[in-house]
Amino acid sequence: MPIKAWRFVVIVRERFSPFLKTSLPTMNAPVKHPPGLMTLFFTEMWERMSYYGMRALLVLFMVDQVQGAKLSDAQATAVYGLYTALVYVMALPGGWVGDRLLGMKRAVWWGGVVIALGHITLGIERPEAFYIGLVIVAVGSGLLKSNMSSMVAQLYPEGGARRDAGYTLFYMGINIGAFIGMILCPWLAQRFGWRWGFSAAAVGMVLGLVQFHLTKHRIAHIGVQPEHPAAHMRRDKLLLILSIAAIGVLTALCATGVIVIDPVSLAKATATIISCLAAAFFAWAFLLAGLTSDEKKRMVLVVVLFGASALFFAGFEQAGSSFSLFAERYTIRTVGSLGTIPAGQFQSLNSLMVIALAPVVAMLWSRLARRKAEPLMITKFAWGLFALALGFVVAAFAAQKALATGPVLPTWLISIYLLHTLGELFLSPIGLSAVSKLAPERLAGQTMGIWFLGSSLGNILAGLLAGEVTGDASAQMPHIFMQVVYLAGATGVLLLILSRPLSRLMKGVS
Repeated sequence: MPIKAWRFVVIVRERFSPFLKTSLPTMNAPVKHPPGLMTLFFTEMWERMSYYGMRALLVLFMVDQVQGAKLSDAQATAVYGLYTALVYVMALPGGWVGDRLLGMKRAVWWGGVVIALGHITLGIERPEAFYIGLVIVAVGSGLLKSNMSSMVAQLYPEGGARRDAGYTLFYMGINIGAFIGMILCPWLAQRFGWRWGFSAAAVGMVLGLVQFHLTKHRIAHIGVQPEHPAAHMRRDKLLLILSIAAIGVLTALCATGVIVIDPVSLAKATATIISCLAAAFFAWAFLLAGLTSDEKKRMVLVVVLFGASALFFAGFEQAGSSFSLFAERYTIRTVGSLGTIPAGQFQSLNSLMVIALAPVVAMLWSRLARRKAEPLMITKFAWGLFALALGFVVAAFAAQKALATGPVLPTWLISIYLLHTLGELFLSPIGLSAVSKLAPERLAGQTMGIWFLGSSLGNILAGLLAGEVTGDASAQMPHIFMQVVYLAGATGVLLLILSRPLSRLMKGVS
């Protein structure tokens, strides 16, 4: 499977090139892209298969059965937001562990092992196992994800458009895995039961670990040792073990009902904590980390990217919450002899579109760079927010029509996913590449963790937003969706206005 999937990417390059009178970045020749990209591509592909396959089931499962009773839409989407936020929150300590204690390569390996154990736990037919499994998967994902992205950057020490193209192709691998997971897991859940869908995600992560081990020689030169070893290694490892134990005890107490938590209130409090954590990191970086003047200027850009990312993902992540419930309740899903399409499979549209469009976008950036006409990085972010806003215009009209006349055609959701996918390609892989360039060398993993922390804040805000437009609040969908349009559009205009002044802060970065 991995070799066939990799050949698919190469075939896409070869088929597109004659018609576009240019060539997409070559990935089967070391002179174009390093062979280690293949290892990271497929490891991330299988990890994303497990993550997105399971994520496609979460909200639908929780409103169907948890602890023998349905959760309300607001509670289920809040839990969804908390979980997806925790995945990205854990990227910050995960980056620290890779930077200081384990090295990126071992951090990726052990992160994958923890993720697999979490998915196995989710497959256990016990209510408490569900919540414990979510936390285990989130911890492992945080450890793997930030270090994996930083390793991609190390494959391209020269930076430039080649690195941007490499990140975009890496992002394509993410979405191949996500597509497989979001097709397979919902189908298994509908056909055989929820636990089959969750268990399939564990198989995906194990395949990723096998692939990583068999091809690790391709990345033998990167991520082996900590980039900046901790001054007190033994003490810091003990602190890490105690922190993991504390998380385990707290999770067990909550899962068994000893500590009772209101998901919505906890989500609001967590959003505040994440914002304070990000502010504390940036304050430390600017005031106490000993950064040079140029490094501080670049960190200003990281702050801007953090805010734009949080806003984008607050809207984009409606895919797994309010849009998933919209697919379940307000979309015509019966297709002739094929029967009823599982609602969770609609989320695979995003990944399918990324698979189709990522090579084209990678080619676009490379072609524009050769002509010295490539848009500024901040401009690309503005385009991403404009695409998000247009998607919510469509969502507002779809919601208005569904509330007035009943279930609507799936073309509405397809249009939303198309616009949001374009926004994602303009913003997310470019953000990954930009943060890898802007981060001070000694804070590389932690700064990448902050980038994911922005996604974390966006995810938890997405869960809270979904609770405002589902269930008894469904009548508010058109109005609140238009509020997202105004906010995303205005932020995009502001970024366009400031794009040149902000870009001057990237002095010395290629």
